[in-house]
Formats: sequence, C-alpha cells, structure tokens
Amino acid sequence: MLQTGFRAMMGVKIFGSDLKEIERVGLQIESLLKQVPGATDIVADRIVGKPYLEFVIDRDRIARYGVNIRDVQDVIEIAIGGMNLMESVEGRERYPVRVRYLRELREAIPELEKILIPSSSGAQVPLAQVVDIRSVLGPQEIKGERGLLVGYVTMNTRDRDEVSVVEDAERLLQTALKDGRLTLPAGCFWEWGGQFENQVRATKRMQVLIPACLAIMFVMLYLGFRRWWIAPVIFFAILVAASGGFIMLAIWGVNLSVAVWVGFLVLFGIVDDDGVVMSTYLEGLFEGREFESFGEIRATVLEAGLKRIRPCLMTSCTTIFGLMPIFWATGRGSDVMQPMAIPAVGGMIAAALVTIYITPCLFCAVEEWKWQRSRKLNNEG
Repeated sequence: MLQTGFRAMMGVKIFGSDLKEIERVGLQIESLLKQVPGATDIVADRIVGKPYLEFVIDRDRIARYGVNIRDVQDVIEIAIGGMNLMESVEGRERYPVRVRYLRELREAIPELEKILIPSSSGAQVPLAQVVDIRSVLGPQEIKGERGLLVGYVTMNTRDRDEVSVVEDAERLLQTALKDGRLTLPAGCFWEWGGQFENQVRATKRMQVLIPACLAIMFVMLYLGFRRWWIAPVIFFAILVAASGGFIMLAIWGVNLSVAVWVGFLVLFGIVDDDGVVMSTYLEGLFEGREFESFGEIRATVLEAGLKRIRPCLMTSCTTIFGLMPIFWATGRGSDVMQPMAIPAVGGMIAAALVTIYITPCLFCAVEEWKWQRSRKLNNEG
C-alpha cells in the first residue's frame, strides 16, 4: 500500500491507570515490534524519569508550631514556584510581574529548607521543621484518552504497506501475550492507531466502489449493444489490461493501495472505451449481413480491426505519454501520483500490445459460433 522506501507514522496506544506499568508494557512492545518485517524507527514513550521536588507537609508538626497549612502551601507556591501578582502595561504591551525568591535561594534542597514560614505566634519557622523535602522521579508528561492514562509506541514502515505490518505485529503481540513474553496488568490494554486507519477505511470503501463501478459499466454496455455477450467480451479485454497493470506494479515495486485502485479504475474506463469503439464498428459491419463461410467472417473482422486500431492505439499512447512525467516527479504528492499512474501505464502498454486484438478475436469467435450453430439448425430443419 506504500511505495518502496516511503514511511508512514503509526503506533500502539497503551491504556492503563499506572504510568510505570504503561512504560513497562511499552518497552516490552518496543522490543517485540523490532522483530516485525517492515517496522522501523520503533520508539516507546519514556514516561517516568523526570526529577521532581516533593514537599510532604507534616500535619502534626505544623499543629505543634501553630502554623496554618494554607500558609505553608502559599510559601511553597509563591517563594519557590512563583506567582504573577500584577501586569505592567506599557502602551499596547503587557508584562507580568512575578514574585519569587532568587535562584541561589531555591536551587538546592539545603537552601529551600531555610525558607521561613510565619506561625500564629509571630515566630518564623524554617521550612525543614514542618516539611519533608525529597527528590523523586516522576512522569515527564502525562497523556490521557477516554479518561485513562495512555502511552505510545510509535513506529514507521518501510518496504511494506501499513496494514500488513499492523496485522503481523498484532499477531506477534497476541502470541507474546499467550507465551508470557508480554504481560499486561489488570485494566491495561492496547490499540493501534495512525495512518493505517485511514487506509483501512478507504480500502473498505474501495471494496464496494470497484465492484459497483464494474457492474455499472457492464449494465451500460448491455443497454448500449442489447447483446448479452458483448459486455463479457469487452470485460475480458479489461482483465488482460489489468494484468499489465499488476505486472507494472511488481516491476516498480509498489504494493496495493487506494491510489493504485484509483489508477485501475482509470485504466478500466479507457480500455472500456477502446472496446466500445471496436465493438460498435464490428456491430455495424455484421448487422443484417449473411456470411457464407468462416473466411468471410474473419475477413470482415480483420477489416474492422485495421480501421479501428489506429484510434485505439492513439488513445493508449496519449495516455502513456501524458502519465510518463509523473514517474520523474519527486516533490510533495509524488507518493500518491506515482501509484495512480503505474497501473494505468502498465495497463495501457498491455492494451496497446495485446488488448486491442482481444475484442476483435473474441467477437469473431462468437460470430463464427453463431454462424456454425445457425447452419447446423438449418441442416437439421
């Protein structure tokens, strides 16, 4: 679904209620995903690891010193964290006025312990007397979805389509979960997300759209010719042209994608037009004529083919020449344009070399069968 060398961002969302467990599961998934062919740049979020200062207020101590817990919190918030007290207005510019202790008074724990807190008696109590200050490791960032904490394991794909990589990775994770290489705590689960979701949705639509377009083409051919067998004759030519598109995809090293299927739809329409041009002229030559032998039928088909091969070849060649510059495009959007052009060019090459001869040959075969059947019925009668 992607051209060789192209990368697409996607990954695993790990939901849970404990950041440490989410990080542990993410690291396990990261090591497992490295075994999936086509998966590259696999990185799990390192959630826990940022140093924090934690101020634990001892309520018994502040009660003995007559210190209000609100006063302790205000001193920690204003003196250490800082607080915007007002704004300075200078013309159209506004600047916040922030109050807190100087850096040298708050950059080390021993200095923080000397910060004074007013008590109800008027005495100043050092912060160390009522608060335990300790350095702890905490989350670098906290992400949440659906009311749960979440961590990501992101990755790219290379040389393979996203959907196949995700399917292989999901099978690997389920296998690892069963054999114990991956352990999930209670309430923890994962989901896949990223660009491949758009690919899956678009593929489902194309599974409906392509058969519907082909069915509409078939009905229109039947309504146009009023003969049930002409539509299958033209559709057989479409299948041969499609094989040329698939061969071109294999040579160019491109996997199936929505853009590729759009290119096939364009190809089907052009080959259908060529078949209609050829079949319309053949119908005009055969309408109301009586033939005496196979040779006469084949001569008529050959005559029609010679007169209609030029416009069919012109249609194929102009399509090929018009799409060729896309193969040298390297800018933005080339990753979409090239997969659309490759099957169309490959199919048009097959149409120019093979397909334009299929419709007359099949038409001739059907007319010979009809002539032979009518002669047989006349002899029996």
